[in-house]
Amino acid sequence: ALERLTQPISTGLFMSGSVTEMEMAEPEPGLLRFTLTEAGVDYRIAAALTQSIEVVGRRVNELGTTEPIIQRQGSDRIMVQVPGLQDPQRLKDILGQTAKLTFQMVDQSIPVEEAISARPPAGSTVLYSTDEPRVPHLIENRIIVSGENLVDAQATFDQRTNEPVVSFRFDSRGATRFGQATQANVGRLFAIILDNEVISAPQIREPILGGTGQISGSFTVESANDLAVLLRAGALPADLTIVEERTVGPSLGSDSIEAGQFASIIALFLVVGFMLFAYGRLGLIANIALLANVALIIAVLSVLGATLTLPGIAGIVLTMGMAVDSNVIIFERVREENRQGRSIVQSMDSGFRQALATVVDANVTTLIAAVILFFLGSGPIKGFAVTLAIGIVTTVFTAFTLTRWLVAFWLRRQRPKTMPNGVMRLVPDDTRVPFMAFRKYAFTLSLLLSIASAVLFFTVGMIYVIDFRGG
Repeated sequence: ALERLTQPISTGLFMSGSVTEMEMAEPEPGLLRFTLTEAGVDYRIAAALTQSIEVVGRRVNELGTTEPIIQRQGSDRIMVQVPGLQDPQRLKDILGQTAKLTFQMVDQSIPVEEAISARPPAGSTVLYSTDEPRVPHLIENRIIVSGENLVDAQATFDQRTNEPVVSFRFDSRGATRFGQATQANVGRLFAIILDNEVISAPQIREPILGGTGQISGSFTVESANDLAVLLRAGALPADLTIVEERTVGPSLGSDSIEAGQFASIIALFLVVGFMLFAYGRLGLIANIALLANVALIIAVLSVLGATLTLPGIAGIVLTMGMAVDSNVIIFERVREENRQGRSIVQSMDSGFRQALATVVDANVTTLIAAVILFFLGSGPIKGFAVTLAIGIVTTVFTAFTLTRWLVAFWLRRQRPKTMPNGVMRLVPDDTRVPFMAFRKYAFTLSLLLSIASAVLFFTVGMIYVIDFRGG
């Protein structure tokens, strides 16, 4: 049965590889010696690093930071980048704790002073509290419940003392084990231990069967919040040591910021100019709605406390094009209604009403993509997804509220007799392109390009940047 420990472990994507973690030797009859292989050591380090990245990511995100970047560096390092961080020391304290939480019974068989001066009983250990001065406690080694059984932890206030506490909730297995332990040990003390330090050691006055409880101690509001963050994020598989800390000033990114701002201004002027030349007064109305749309996006980002990044700027630029695209669909529908003999007022009303479904459908599909990017992406990708999603909502809102109101106001004031046109038409009104006549050629070309793309993907492959390859 012990030979199973030396069997290869499946590793890699789709279990494509394997590694022998342990070797077994029998230097003398009846004596078995197990040693980790070099590959086994590397495997355990890689597994611990992967799990640590997940835990660090949860801890940083729980702190409410905006667009953090957590990346693997080499074989044993993790890089954490947090823009706009106001309290680096708090982040270091959060990341530096292993956060291994256990619930264990207090050994009251002998005084703790006797255990310190002589020797603790078998199966017990002396641990100290986090308070100053540090108070010793004799703790049984048997773990009743661990932090792995926690499903939630929140910083709250004790209803009796109004002091900060941490309320927690176990899963079904943890609740059952905790309930059985408290039911069998009424009147005894049990200890709540974090990283081999006793946070508190309350007395069990009655069985705790609901699967919930509180951790009390000398907490401040911030320390209670930090402990709740640690418990929700989970324990680290190994200790982390901070080897380097850098603070980067905004001047290092000034070139990128200026380039992004310049691109946004150029895009805005091109879009505004096109709408004016193509649609005249209707283009002017669309441009007013566009400026309001951009202002709404920036306002919502400010309310959410989002950090403006280059991907976020790209999302704003993309939203500009999508915003005028919605107005183009509406105005072209209005023109089509007018060419069919309806009055301007009737054309406007019918055009807005019939274009609604098309505009909403087009934007909903983009919104779905933004939601997927937000939940599956990380760091800058999430920033782009948030900006894009906000832009989609504000685009539909401004297109069918502000634009329509401005058009109605213009109709009431000016009472135009003819449909306003711009100074240019990219495609004449009487243009007829028989697209379906070319369907066979289009389908054939699309099929050939799809096959070529698939062949190149599986033969040549993708060139991955450092974010995907590591290094």
